[in-house]
Amino acid sequence: MAYEAFRNLTEGSRLIPPSDRIVMGEGWRVSVLTDALIRLEWSRDGVFEDGATQMVVNRDLGRAVQAQITRRGDGVVVETSALRLEYDGAPFSREGLSIVVKGVPGSQHNTWHYGDVPRGNLKGTARTLDGADGGVDLGEGILSRDGWSVLDDSSGNVLRSVDEVNGQPNVFGTWPMRREHPQTDLYFFGYGLRFIEAIDDFHRLTGPVPLLPRWALGNWWSRFHRYTQSEYLTLMDRFRDEGMPFTVAVLDMDWHITDVDAEYGSGWTGYTWNRELFPDPGRLLVDLHRRGLKVTLNEHPRDGIRAFEDEYVPMARDMGVDPSSGAAVNFDPANPRFMDAYLRMHDRIAADGVDFWWIDWQQGAVTRQPGLDPLWMLNHMQYLASTQSGRWPLTFSRYAGIGSHRYPIGFSGDTVVSWQSLDFQPRFTATASNIGYGWWSHDIGGHMYGVRDDELEARWYQYGAFSPICRLHSSCSMFGGKEPWNFAQPARSVMTGALRLRHALIPYLHSMNYRAAFESRPLVEPMYWEYPQCDAAYDYANEYRFGSELVVAPATRRIEKACARSRTDLWLPHGDWFDFFDGRRYRADEADGRRLSVWRSLDHYPVFARSGAIVPMQCVPDGTGRRAWNSTDNPRRLRVLAFPGDGEFVMIEDRGDWETAQDGHVASTRMEQIWDEDGGVFFIVDAVCGAARTAPPYRDWTIVLRGVEFAESGVPDRRGQADHVTVRLGGLPCPATVAYDRATLSLSVAVRDVPSSDMLWLHIPSSLISLADNPVEEDVRGLLMSAQMSNVGKDLAYDALMRQGKLGLATLRAYGGAGAEDEGEAYVPDGVMAALEEIMLR
Repeated sequence: MAYEAFRNLTEGSRLIPPSDRIVMGEGWRVSVLTDALIRLEWSRDGVFEDGATQMVVNRDLGRAVQAQITRRGDGVVVETSALRLEYDGAPFSREGLSIVVKGVPGSQHNTWHYGDVPRGNLKGTARTLDGADGGVDLGEGILSRDGWSVLDDSSGNVLRSVDEVNGQPNVFGTWPMRREHPQTDLYFFGYGLRFIEAIDDFHRLTGPVPLLPRWALGNWWSRFHRYTQSEYLTLMDRFRDEGMPFTVAVLDMDWHITDVDAEYGSGWTGYTWNRELFPDPGRLLVDLHRRGLKVTLNEHPRDGIRAFEDEYVPMARDMGVDPSSGAAVNFDPANPRFMDAYLRMHDRIAADGVDFWWIDWQQGAVTRQPGLDPLWMLNHMQYLASTQSGRWPLTFSRYAGIGSHRYPIGFSGDTVVSWQSLDFQPRFTATASNIGYGWWSHDIGGHMYGVRDDELEARWYQYGAFSPICRLHSSCSMFGGKEPWNFAQPARSVMTGALRLRHALIPYLHSMNYRAAFESRPLVEPMYWEYPQCDAAYDYANEYRFGSELVVAPATRRIEKACARSRTDLWLPHGDWFDFFDGRRYRADEADGRRLSVWRSLDHYPVFARSGAIVPMQCVPDGTGRRAWNSTDNPRRLRVLAFPGDGEFVMIEDRGDWETAQDGHVASTRMEQIWDEDGGVFFIVDAVCGAARTAPPYRDWTIVLRGVEFAESGVPDRRGQADHVTVRLGGLPCPATVAYDRATLSLSVAVRDVPSSDMLWLHIPSSLISLADNPVEEDVRGLLMSAQMSNVGKDLAYDALMRQGKLGLATLRAYGGAGAEDEGEAYVPDGVMAALEEIMLR
């Protein structure tokens, strides 16, 4: 079996930079890859590595480089706009090799000497969160407030074109091998605070992030549970009937035989369907596909293929083992003959409709080939093999070190059900982007142990909706099921709402999927990527950019009883920001942005849209047996949220075929909004560009302008033409339905049956639309209504704020507000006071 994608990693002229950027001496070589990225090699025998490695697959990054390279004695001085390298030509040492990074304001540590470790490293990720109850130690990333970092590839395996490995025929063409000549092999990143550029070049060096299939961006159902075939299908049908859309069905290890004879060892490894639970696996896979679900199977490959397995005979023959002997075919990823047979076995099992595999490797990093991590090998080979399957290539596995972003999706492991675990996951996910690893999937809701807490589960679901991958999972406890109907109201409704919101966001998420693959911008980014000069951007580790339009600050604290809301501390960059759900405006007028605390009830989540943001969403059916309950087709009905300000967004759609998507055979639909003080608001949906047939020929569009005030006299007449709201299609007047929702400050304009080949043009004159003032009175009244405090205190607070506005806050404090519990009925609890301040000071 030959894998062209595997060969492609090591072939081509881009493994070596242009010769004028390479300078060599006795035992050393310096390669200037970009103005800020330098490769440093020392080899006692003067032999250097020009091939691909497990980490690095490209060294000509396609960047224009201006470098002054000057020989000095036995060494060299390299000067670029970003850094200055000085090297004496001797074996690398602190005294003889240093680099100064330019343009790092305020740093006292912007000079690197060989062997230094950056103090300000912003961290990367970790192999797993198995057993974590809160935080874990994180590895180093490539970004640092000191302006530099170093990737050490000295011990990394190289990818060689070889015919044999350890005496075994190599059908793959290339294979990871130990370096034949020991050397020091370093990559110095000296980008200063240009974090986005550094990440882009990191991906050019180590390989791009692959595109995910659209269906992977919906909700995944997973549970460690001994389902029967009928039970599993009945569960999927109930999800449909309850209006809870899922796109991926995960079958944990009990899909295969787990109760095995003691002579064979553990039942964790298995490749034979458990016919007692799943009497007709082929029918199961067909039935799941008919329900619009993709399917993945869990595997723990450690114990190899044993004599009781259906696949034992062909595997034994492939490996030269006498099947009559009953001897196990041992798991040996360092053996190309085994890996070839192993992957062909997976193909046979998957032929009935398994869409991808969940590689659940947990048994360390040792193989028979020194330095070859079995997890990396599984991820690498399974992903590349999946490119030959005719399906969209995908794996689901743990992180196996730098370069793992080439093999998405990541499975973070079995966390403890606790607020501490939930609180750590946003930070963990955001910092993983600092090492290029953007597609983490967590066990939403937590996996094991812990204490039942409906509020915690609801908050975890909400976080899942704004995670890279939203996959529910739980342990085999009969009390661990994450089905929303297992939880009391209001948690149940919140959880259902989060699932529906996630599914609605797929058009936005898929566009960001393309951004990640072709622009090196992951869905989740730390705030400091775009604001590296601002100290506050580093201070809120749980807050992150969610694509180009949104900022999320997950609610990870318990609700405070007095105000019936939980507090989230966050920072908003300079400008106007809008609550994603209700359109309230938050002003960050200071040049360095604004620090604040926001208070949210259980059915409300801290998500903010930038001024001018445009977020395309699909309409989600409400279940009731409809076939489209979980559709991931390019939607015919779109609902676009737009927030006040000038902005544009390009929605990307493909036809669900990986090869054509990789080749850019996609449809793009550009949307733009223009706010003109005198002319009003214009919203334009351009005709579809590119592979136009990929998009539905006709669409229903609902444009929702959120955060606005609207003169409701602009409702259309019976002919459908609004008095003052003008809608044109292809330049001609077009009927539309106009509605205004005061609770969310949202004006909706709906137009049906719009040809995708035509431009849709919407205009609302300034006499009818304006930026909404926050409804302070309504929000104060709503907060005090639900507050668990004395009614006398409520009356006092309401009267003071309505009569004096913001000055009323000072009155409440002077009267004995926050902290004055001994005032009795006039007491306003701290949480309530803080939540009132948020409302009054937005």
